[in-house]
Amino acid sequence: MPKQKANRRILIVDDERAIADTLALIFKTQHYEARVAYAAERAIETLAEWRPDLAVLDVILPQMNGIDLAIVIKANYPSCHVLLFSGHANTAILLEEAGRKGHQFEVMAKPVHPNVMLERASALLEGTEEPLYD
Repeated sequence: MPKQKANRRILIVDDERAIADTLALIFKTQHYEARVAYAAERAIETLAEWRPDLAVLDVILPQMNGIDLAIVIKANYPSCHVLLFSGHANTAILLEEAGRKGHQFEVMAKPVHPNVMLERASALLEGTEEPLYD
């Protein structure tokens, strides 16, 4: 039996506080549990204590980028789905580097309409669409 939305945990990681907080609010209005982290390092702490079902990650973060964080998540929390989003041109270079190391990730382009984000998150969480990463 699939989990209900209220039991689904979503971690949003974005150094732009307004974006992270807004996404968390959007997910909460749809009855998901949502938490935010404004840096990858804080996200790693949250992952260890809270164990989300989905991590929505900005690609360009200070210090550790979102793709490197996604690799850490998949290695340590394989049941956690990952959805990346970015508005920076550098993203393609980072994705190519990850691809050369055997990691494939899906990236949504910012700005992402809330309905598109919710639909993609729901599809990943309900298993109706396969993730594009290994």
